[in-house]
Amino acid sequence: MQIYLPIAEVSVNAFLLLGLGGLVGILSGMFGVGGGFLMTPLLFFIGIPPAVAVATEANQIVASSFSGVLAHLKRKTVDLRMGTVLLIGGLIGAALGVQLFNMLKSAGQVDLLVKLCYVVFLGIIGGLMFFESLKAIRRSKVPGALPTRKKHNWIHNLPVKMKFRTSGLYISVFPPLIVGVFVGILAAIMGVGGGFILVPAMIYLLGMPTKVVIGTSLFQIIFVTAFTTLLHATTNYTVDMALAVLLLVGGVVGAQIGTRIGAKLKAEQLRILLAMMVLAVCGKLALDLLLQPSELYSLGAAGGH
Repeated sequence: MQIYLPIAEVSVNAFLLLGLGGLVGILSGMFGVGGGFLMTPLLFFIGIPPAVAVATEANQIVASSFSGVLAHLKRKTVDLRMGTVLLIGGLIGAALGVQLFNMLKSAGQVDLLVKLCYVVFLGIIGGLMFFESLKAIRRSKVPGALPTRKKHNWIHNLPVKMKFRTSGLYISVFPPLIVGVFVGILAAIMGVGGGFILVPAMIYLLGMPTKVVIGTSLFQIIFVTAFTTLLHATTNYTVDMALAVLLLVGGVVGAQIGTRIGAKLKAEQLRILLAMMVLAVCGKLALDLLLQPSELYSLGAAGGH
């Protein structure tokens, strides 16, 4: 069943979009990521222009994350205070990111930048998470080995401290604020919730327990991506509603299934699965960039005439 997407100006199969939405929804429920880091490249692969994919995907993340958060709130695994601090940073970052996106769009460089951002970030984060998870799995197999957890690092010595009861932390508000700003900028440029950066940052930088991280990450993602979508829709006019609705329906159903699967798996298993997926998408995108130089240059040359 082919449908025509008016803003993207392409025809795609409606069931394919529903399936993609469902798959990404499952991931969002399992890992606490908005799923945009997988969905946006998948949309590139089926022919959706990057500028439209970024703005529309932000829309779908809001729904699947909201669906996931409801499931986590029931379990009391959301640190609302930490989520709020991350959110303040995220909104500032999203506003800056949309400005940058608009500047690049007017310069005609946005498609290449979005793809390059993906390759760089997915490569770094996927690699780090993969090696860390392998270490954690090895440690868990050694009988009587206690998990080595650095309780105090330089982050714990920064000023303006706050108590985050759900996470059992007493740290400065600056690290979560800075993490929030960074994730907000990425949300605007890459059409992602930023969960794939937020989740590792919350675990390794802020020292939050894994079970609280997923719900808290989704809580922050909802508001930052909703704000990003609004800004893209009003400044760029690149949000394709037909595309968004199909992805949304799949995403909401998928998120509920994913939350149930995630509850049954160990934290290390979840992290290594996520890392492998991140690296796979990174590899595919990098290949696409390397295999299409002639096309990219001819487009540039054509634009120059």
